[in-house]
Amino acid sequence: MPDSVPEADRVLILDFGSQVTQLIARRVREAGVYCEIWPYSAAPERIRSFAPAAIILSGGPASVTEGDSPRAPQEVFSAGVPVLGICYGFQTMAHQLGGQVEISQGREFGRAYVDVLEASALFRGVWAKGAHEQVWMSHGDKISVLPPGFKPIAISEGAPFAAAADEGRRLYGVLFHPEVVHTPHGAELLRSFVHDVAGLAGSWTMAGFRAAEIARIRAQVGRGRVICGLSGGVDSAVAAVLIHEAIGDQLTCIFVDHGLLRAGEADQVVATFRDRFNISLIHRDASDLFLGELAGITDPEQKRKIIGRLFVEVFEQEAGKIGGADFLAQGTLYPDVIESVSATGGPSVTIKSHHNVGGLPERMRMQLVEPLRELFKDEVRRLGRELGMPEEVIGRHPFPGPGLAIRIPGDVTREKVALLRQVDTIFLEEIRAAGLYDAIWQAFSVLLPVRTVGVMGDGRTYEQACALRAVTSTDGMTADVYPFDAAFLVRVAGRIVNEVRGINRVTYDITSKPPGTIEWE
Repeated sequence: MPDSVPEADRVLILDFGSQVTQLIARRVREAGVYCEIWPYSAAPERIRSFAPAAIILSGGPASVTEGDSPRAPQEVFSAGVPVLGICYGFQTMAHQLGGQVEISQGREFGRAYVDVLEASALFRGVWAKGAHEQVWMSHGDKISVLPPGFKPIAISEGAPFAAAADEGRRLYGVLFHPEVVHTPHGAELLRSFVHDVAGLAGSWTMAGFRAAEIARIRAQVGRGRVICGLSGGVDSAVAAVLIHEAIGDQLTCIFVDHGLLRAGEADQVVATFRDRFNISLIHRDASDLFLGELAGITDPEQKRKIIGRLFVEVFEQEAGKIGGADFLAQGTLYPDVIESVSATGGPSVTIKSHHNVGGLPERMRMQLVEPLRELFKDEVRRLGRELGMPEEVIGRHPFPGPGLAIRIPGDVTREKVALLRQVDTIFLEEIRAAGLYDAIWQAFSVLLPVRTVGVMGDGRTYEQACALRAVTSTDGMTADVYPFDAAFLVRVAGRIVNEVRGINRVTYDITSKPPGTIEWE
């Protein structure tokens, strides 16, 4: 937990396996309140040590009616702090406190409406008594009997207790998901819980985080030397600038250029770190090595593993030339920590490098410095702006570590990379020219593994096809297709076909991103 968080200003979220638990944390932090996500099985003594000012129980896929379904630690309900149960979290709260839960004959999944029966501290400033409000439901069970002390405060067509409260003990439950954007006033409801019910000030700021993290880095590193691997992405860039602000010339960055970045990005990395921030930077052009080992490889997971392995190997070679480094810095984010704990029960030892593969060799014998491990992606961007980093770096669309390699189905060649890079450049140029870049979460192109027959001028062509993709997102966990108008797509396709020799067909992919995944590729 960051040193910038006051002892009385923290929320604990216990995760029961919902795909969107991270969104609860996002909404709480957007309200200016620090929070952490732990597994529902967290030990009571650990909860007491954390001393949360409020607790939120997430949704989950299990049914309370099953005997082996997960339960909240009883410590949650005896701690004397406000508790909000969401969907499954509400159901297990009701069951554990003496209510009854049963399988519903009328399940509720998707958009639904609730009628507010009573005024409540949970709804203060959000919903008034008598309101008819849209929410997002996802449950097959219902609470048939409320625990002693609870009263219904909202009802839906399929649930007699869509929301309930024990105002005296400050215990609340909702069957819908306030954390998703499909519940229009859900973020306000969560804000009401942490501010009005729990009485938290909402004083967690990025300026405070920056100051506290700089002090923490200095205390951890002392006079030691730190090396940081740059990938060209936002996370490693922000981590490096923050660490440099803390320890100056004790930091050396290593940029392993695998030759699979977007046009101009390698030059931008060098210019940003050497020229703007005067950070010691080693730039290793290893594109021949990467492309050589990728030759003939068609399986996408094998490509990832090759790129991850080579990144570590090249990084280690360059780190060995420096000699005497004590710490390895990496841009681990909070979603990485959550996923690692959920999957293995302990912290990750994977070297991220935005490849998400490859381990940290024991022979490196360095301690990790992970200054961003408490932050979500949007918070990293806010920190970058707080540090004065250029918007062209901070606001850049996410780009997976394997780069263009995984956007080339089939074997990867230098010619295909050059072709796709041209297409990608045109697509992004037109998006920027139309003033749409910041309205889109991520836009990129894919070189399709097919050739098509076409007629251009007076002759036939037999060339490759490409697909364009653009999505919108507020959180990087769910996404919808960006609705370009036809004139834009015609203009982009015309430029690509005319300017990129080797492409004679362009399609637009309208796939949306399902909830529960982190990185769109």
